[in-house]
Amino acid sequence: MRLEAKGLSVSIRDRSLVSDASLHIAGGELVGLIGPNGAGKSTLLRALLGIREKSAGDIQLDGQDFLAMSGRERASAVAFLPQERRVEWRLPAYDIVMLGRYPHQVGFGGPTPEDRAAVERALDAVDGHSLRDRPVAVLSGGERTRILLARALAVESPILLVDEPIAALDPYHQLHVMEILRERARDGAGVLAVIHHLALAERFMDRLILMDASRIVAEGAPIEVLTAERLAAVYRIAGSPPQRIPAA
Repeated sequence: MRLEAKGLSVSIRDRSLVSDASLHIAGGELVGLIGPNGAGKSTLLRALLGIREKSAGDIQLDGQDFLAMSGRERASAVAFLPQERRVEWRLPAYDIVMLGRYPHQVGFGGPTPEDRAAVERALDAVDGHSLRDRPVAVLSGGERTRILLARALAVESPILLVDEPIAALDPYHQLHVMEILRERARDGAGVLAVIHHLALAERFMDRLILMDASRIVAEGAPIEVLTAERLAAVYRIAGSPPQRIPAA
């Protein structure tokens, strides 16, 4: 499956947040969306989902108008982990993950065996079984991130968009989550992840999309995008590109 945007723009009160962005995510690839704070990365992800009203552009899923699809169709095709991790409900982590199965449920029959199996797979992926009975509102920031990622994984959608999936995680779980995303891509999903950790982006991503000041300024393999010249121009830092983190 392929999610594609052409000429996507978002503005608020004459301020451009995303300007003329064109990109695609195809099944089987893990793509990193990188850039400094305020570049427009999170806004672009939300615009792809139709959460942020766009002022111009076209979004298609396998050649069909994505935003013309029903909410349930969109939610089953594209799962999303937002940057905001706050959860007010005092529901157990298991129930939060089960919310990811909502697009697949019909009527008022409750979760099916397939739904429960998907939730177990998602909890297993994020090493979250020990958290399943704890209220999400009392989890640490890193634990909450893992459970909310599990909710997105439980959708088992062909496209997965994740915004800063390793925020608040310790180094072990940062690597673990990146492995999860890479495995999802290997299983055939298209994954687009906003990430600030350039060394992990260089190690794990098949392709990088670099944003600066609301525009996409570079796209390609990590070695092509993460050059010293671009680091200086976009991140305003001098030095060498990030060094590859050795494989575990």
